[in-house]
Amino acid sequence: MKYKAIVIGVSFGGLNILKTLLPALPADFCLPIIIVQHVGAHSENYWIDLLNGMCKLTVKEADEKEIITKGNVYIAPANYHLLVEKDHTLSLSTEQKVNFARPSIDVLFESAAEAYKDNLIGIILTGSNNDGANGLKKVKEGGGLTIVQDPHTAQSPYMPASAIAALSPDYILSIEKMINLLIGLNNSTQNT
Repeated sequence: MKYKAIVIGVSFGGLNILKTLLPALPADFCLPIIIVQHVGAHSENYWIDLLNGMCKLTVKEADEKEIITKGNVYIAPANYHLLVEKDHTLSLSTEQKVNFARPSIDVLFESAAEAYKDNLIGIILTGSNNDGANGLKKVKEGGGLTIVQDPHTAQSPYMPASAIAALSPDYILSIEKMINLLIGLNNSTQNT
């Protein structure tokens, strides 16, 4: 299976886990990563710069109409929904909140599932609400690969547990095992 993108949804405890996950990915990691981290409406993006300084990949705030390219990690800006268009560009929206959140994980995952179908990997990490469960279900229905952090290893287990309750994910993993899986999938994608 050749994957073309990864979407990640994360909430409470997100910065800690992203500081483990993203720096572990090698410089030749070819799958673009698109992330919704729940943040306050007026949150500064200093933490994105912090992650960028720690990573071999480029970590940046997503821009309107930006073309999704390998080697990049795109993060939803505060107070905007982040969507993937069918032409594999990003778009930003100020539509109403979904699951009390803007950016919403469900909005990203549902749009990415339509754009990438079975070439998508969807990942739900730590968080304290159920945003992302419906979106991950859409990824699975589209034939994509679904991965959920083992709730026992999450700083806040509610979001991973909600995703597990909504569907049967392909993998339920600790972050260390998830990193190994993603590197393996990346390597098999590069060799096809």
